[in-house]
Amino acid sequence: MNQRNPAISKGIDWSLVWIYLLLVTIGLTAIFAATYSEGDPVVQSFLRFRTDYSKQFFFFCIGLVLALFILLTDSKFFSATANLGYALGVFFLLLVFPLHSNIKGTESIIKLGAFNFQPAEFSKIFVALALAKYLSRPETDFTKTRSQLIAGAIALFPAALTILQSETGLALVYLAFFIVMYREGLPSLILVVGFSAAALIVATLVFEKFTLAVILTALALLVIYFTRRQWKRRTSFAVNIIFTWLLCVGIQLYAVPLVFKKVLKLYQVERIYSTVGKEVPDEYVQAHSDEIAKNKDKKKDINYNVRQSKIAIGSGRITGKGLLKATQTRYDFVPEQRTDFIFCTVGEGFGFLGSVVLLGLYLILLFRIVTIAERQRSVFSRCYAYGVASVFFFHIAINIAMTIGLAPVIGIPLPFISYGGTSLLTFTIMLFILIRLDADRHMVLR
Repeated sequence: MNQRNPAISKGIDWSLVWIYLLLVTIGLTAIFAATYSEGDPVVQSFLRFRTDYSKQFFFFCIGLVLALFILLTDSKFFSATANLGYALGVFFLLLVFPLHSNIKGTESIIKLGAFNFQPAEFSKIFVALALAKYLSRPETDFTKTRSQLIAGAIALFPAALTILQSETGLALVYLAFFIVMYREGLPSLILVVGFSAAALIVATLVFEKFTLAVILTALALLVIYFTRRQWKRRTSFAVNIIFTWLLCVGIQLYAVPLVFKKVLKLYQVERIYSTVGKEVPDEYVQAHSDEIAKNKDKKKDINYNVRQSKIAIGSGRITGKGLLKATQTRYDFVPEQRTDFIFCTVGEGFGFLGSVVLLGLYLILLFRIVTIAERQRSVFSRCYAYGVASVFFFHIAINIAMTIGLAPVIGIPLPFISYGGTSLLTFTIMLFILIRLDADRHMVLR
C-alpha cells in the first residue's frame, strides 16, 4: 500500500529526478531574478506566458509531460528507432537552410510563430542514440579504423551542418561524443593527438609565428637526439618524428591562419584572442576588412560581456545580494544574463555559497550518470549514458568557464538553468531517456 504505480516507478533512479527538479527550480528562480519587473503580480505573471520566466515554466510543464511519456515507453523503442531518429535530426538540420531566421548572428533557428526551434540543439539527442546504436551492434569491431571513422562521422556530420548555420559553439558540443568512443575503445593516441592539436593552436595565439616555428624545430631536434639509438635501428621512427614536425609547423604557419582568415568571423577571432589576453594581429584584421566596413556602425567592446559578468559574480561575495536585490543583472548591465550568462545571475544573487551549491548539484548529477552507465548490462544503454554525461559536462564546463573569462564566449546554454525552450526540452528528454533505460538495466538492448 502507498506504493507508487509500479508501471511508472519500477527501477526508476529517483535521485536523478530530484536533481533535475532542483536544477530547473534554480533556473526558474535565476531567470525570474534577472527579468522580473517591479510591481508585476508574481503568480499571475507566471501564468500569462508573456515573461521569460513564465515561458520557461511553460516549457518545464511540457518537459514533465514528455518525461512521463518517456517513462511509460518501452526501452526497446529507443534502440529500435535510433537510426530513424538520426535521419530525422539531419532532416531538421537541413530544413534550417531554407527556413531559418537570422537571430543575433546565428542562422540555426526556425521561427514558428511565437516559438523558436533550434534543430542543432535538439539533434544531440538523436546523435547520442544513433552512436549508442552503432557501437552496440554485434558486428561493430571498434578496434578497426573503419568502425572508428563511421562513429566519428555520426558525431561530426551534424556538427558540420551546424557550423554552416553560423553556430560554431553548438557544433563544438558534438566533440563531446568522442568521450563515449574513448570509453568503448577508441585509441588514446587519437585523444592525445586531439589535445596536442588544441595546445598547438593555443600556442599559435601566444607566440609569434616564426618564434613558435623555431621552438617546434628545437623540440624536434631534441627528440631526435635523445632517441637516436632507436631511429638508427628503425628508420621509420625518425621519419615519423620529421613528419610530425612538418605537420605541426604546417598547421601553425598555414592551417591556423587560413581558418582565422577565411572560416571564422572577426568577432570570433577577437573573442579567442581576448581569452589569452592578446590583440588580434593586423593580418587577421585586414583579412576581415569587408566585415569591418559592413559593421562599422556596430563596433563594440568585445570584452564587455565577460567584464560585466565578472563584476556581477564578484559583487555577490560570499552569500550574495539576495533575490531581486542584485544590481548588475537586475539593471541589464550583463548582456544575455538570462541565457548564456545565467551563471553570473546566480553568482550575484546567491554569492559564492550559491554558486558552490549549483556546481555541487552538477557534480552529483555527472557522477550519478557515470555510475548508472557502468551498471548497465546493455552496451547501448551504457554508450547512451556516457553520451548524456559527456554533453552535460561539456555544456557545464564551457558555459561557466566563459562567464568567468577562462574560455572564449561561444554561446552555449547552462543545462536546466539557461532560458530557452529548445534547450530545456532537449536536456529533459536526454535525461529521462537515460532514466527509462536505466529502469530496464538488466535488459540487453540492440
